[in-house]
Amino acid sequence: MNLTGSENLANRTCWVFDMDGTLTLGIHDFEAIRATLELSKEMPILEALDQLPPDVAAAKHRQLRDIELDLARQATPQPGAHALLALLIDQGKQIGILTRNGKDIAHETLAACGLMDFFEPNLVLSRDCHVPKPEPDGVLALLKTWDAPPEKAVMVGDYKFDLMAGQRAGTATVYIDPAGEFIWSDYADYGVQSLESVATWLR
Repeated sequence: MNLTGSENLANRTCWVFDMDGTLTLGIHDFEAIRATLELSKEMPILEALDQLPPDVAAAKHRQLRDIELDLARQATPQPGAHALLALLIDQGKQIGILTRNGKDIAHETLAACGLMDFFEPNLVLSRDCHVPKPEPDGVLALLKTWDAPPEKAVMVGDYKFDLMAGQRAGTATVYIDPAGEFIWSDYADYGVQSLESVATWLR
């Protein structure tokens, strides 16, 4: 997959980014997190927590937050993240974040990576704000804030839930996979191995 031979994404004015593994280097070991929380391997973490009794779920959510906070403080930016975000702002694009993390964790992560200054705080949406991805609620909320149709938007992510959220909202989807395997390509309009590739192409 690549960004050539298709619609010019430079014409799209609204860009929504996943955070972990997209704007940051992916360091989350989700299998280890599931094991620590004693959750089933058959379901994503948030969805597995939703199946638990409220008091048990609340305790495990607190435990999850502690794990996420530790990871947030270790976060480093994806190569090319600063340059791409600066380019989009210079081009007058709207940019926002949609993450399955908590909002405070998202801010901590962005601060650790030196990326927070690129985003208005109210444009960093999390599981605390809307039903998590793959549902499109967060994407649609950003588009409403920007008063923009999905045809003017792009969702950028490294996991199928990111791409599914974009698809369901009606945006274009860009799949970043540094390994170049693109195992979730069915959900993506475009695929790249680096954010630098997107920035180079948009210039």
